[in-house]
Amino acid sequence: MAENMSLLEGLEDELTCSICLCLFENPVSLICGHSFCANCLEATWNDRVSSLSCPQCRMVFTSKPELKKNTVLSAVLDAYRIKAGVSEPVKEHFEVKKTDPDAIKCDNCMEAKAVKTCLTCMASYCEDHVRPHRENAIFRAHQLCDPLPDLMERLCSDHGKLMEFYCSQHQSCICSTCLQDMHKGCEFITADERRFKQKTDLNDKLNILEVKTDKNQQVITQMKEQQNKLKDLAVTRKRILEAEYRQIREMIDRDEKEAMLAIDKEQEKGQSKLVSLMKKFNENVEKMNRTKSEINSLLDQSQSLEFLKASVDLPSVVNFEPYNPRINVESKEVIAYHSSAVALKEWITRLMDHPLENRIYVIKPGVLVQNLYKLSHMRFPSPDRGPKANPSGAKQKMSKSRNPSKGANPVFSKSMENLLDIAVKPVDIPDINPPASSPAVQNFIKRSDLLKYGTILNFDVRTAHKRISLSENNTKVTVSDETAYYPDIPLRFSVCSQVLCTKGFSQGRHYWEIKMSSNNFCGLGLAYGRIDRKGPSSRLGRNADSWCVEWFNVKLSAWHNSIETVLQNPNPSRVGVLLDCDQGSATFYNVQDRVYPFHTFVFPFTEAVYPAFWIFSNGSSVSFCKLSN
Repeated sequence: MAENMSLLEGLEDELTCSICLCLFENPVSLICGHSFCANCLEATWNDRVSSLSCPQCRMVFTSKPELKKNTVLSAVLDAYRIKAGVSEPVKEHFEVKKTDPDAIKCDNCMEAKAVKTCLTCMASYCEDHVRPHRENAIFRAHQLCDPLPDLMERLCSDHGKLMEFYCSQHQSCICSTCLQDMHKGCEFITADERRFKQKTDLNDKLNILEVKTDKNQQVITQMKEQQNKLKDLAVTRKRILEAEYRQIREMIDRDEKEAMLAIDKEQEKGQSKLVSLMKKFNENVEKMNRTKSEINSLLDQSQSLEFLKASVDLPSVVNFEPYNPRINVESKEVIAYHSSAVALKEWITRLMDHPLENRIYVIKPGVLVQNLYKLSHMRFPSPDRGPKANPSGAKQKMSKSRNPSKGANPVFSKSMENLLDIAVKPVDIPDINPPASSPAVQNFIKRSDLLKYGTILNFDVRTAHKRISLSENNTKVTVSDETAYYPDIPLRFSVCSQVLCTKGFSQGRHYWEIKMSSNNFCGLGLAYGRIDRKGPSSRLGRNADSWCVEWFNVKLSAWHNSIETVLQNPNPSRVGVLLDCDQGSATFYNVQDRVYPFHTFVFPFTEAVYPAFWIFSNGSSVSFCKLSN
């Protein structure tokens, strides 16, 4: 009896399904000779995502085999149940529970979730069935990794071996046989090294996208704040102009309405630009978010073969640095309205102070020209301020030309914005009468009267910016985009394209003439030798050590110590300068058949001053003229 029980126990092992680990139920056999429960085999194959194979020997079937009942094995199974007194099993214990459709099942029991995949056995195991690999010394050489969904894709289609290498030259995964045959001499790394490199590269790109996205979001937020500030600026500008126009409304009511429309136009233009830029930056953020999603999707599939082949390029918008544009309502037209309103009110007020019988002599022909000349030399408050200085002393930014000519270089425009970003200081309106120190200067009419003070000048190459080249015995300077190989010395201008002359003056009268190839984006003036050479404040007229008249687009302005006085532009091609050190004045003339003064600086000299020049437009030049009748 005991011998029979031992035989039955041995037979039970042979009649047990290797999938459910229970006695066969409706056993079926495959062509490889292995048998399984029909339901167990069907459930196993239903979980397969690619090819079908024997769960025990891993034999691959090109098509699904027709499963037929093994009648002999069924008869033996029935006889065993009778001898062993085993009832018909209830196979409810093996129902494939697909609680997690993405979970990888154990290839032995097909029920528990796999915890490891053996790349040597090419099978996945649950916690129970992986124990031999961890405890038996025979399996120590086997390569275990996290569960993989489809092991067949890791086998070489040509040699049936594990593709454990990556060919960098052909960008493909290869096995050891491929490496010795078709890829001999190619550069290769292991699949794990390629996977680590791919992860690192994609994470770096993801970090770049994160930083750029944050910057874009910050700029968009700043632009939204700028919209409200722009509205406040427009309201402030309207209030200042309305205060001026109330006193002279009967005469220039139509002018006031046009001025208001000009401000509204600038506000609308500024709003349109901000809206357009915000739309563009939002589009950039969307493009970067799409790339981020693509990268995250790839990272989620890091164990797949496609992940190793994937290549993700950053969108071109990553190379674009977001910026918050400086926009205000200070257009040339608005500034002109403001300046003319202040000047006209002051002139009319002073005119009305005269007795009625004397007014005709002030405005009659002959006297009118002289008075208009005096008016052109008046120094008015910056349009950023009202007629009086701000009592709080708070500085405001001066107006800047935001719309250079259509052909202007954008790099040039940005540089001009930076150089002009200097605070404007309030000034008081002086008496309408010209300074007492300059009547002799203003009386010059004939050019011959000035030539007797003529002097010969040369440009000082030691001070020339590297964009400026000297020629014609250092009497001509030209600006270009090519950098000259000048040595770096303290005397040289490094930020602004400027140059001084070799000769300075501290006494007497001196006259010279300059010919300009283009009276646009250039400045002529004087500077102390101590003028700064390195920072933005080294720009002529933007400090207390220099004076200049400057052409910026079509606007002509006089500058000193960051104070701007807008002048009427005579568009000269030849400019004369008379420096009177004894009287402390410098007068600029439009030189034609006669000389016509268009601005005079009056200031006390504390040391020698040097003729100074600023030129910016590529190809522009200025040169000293030979003085002759």
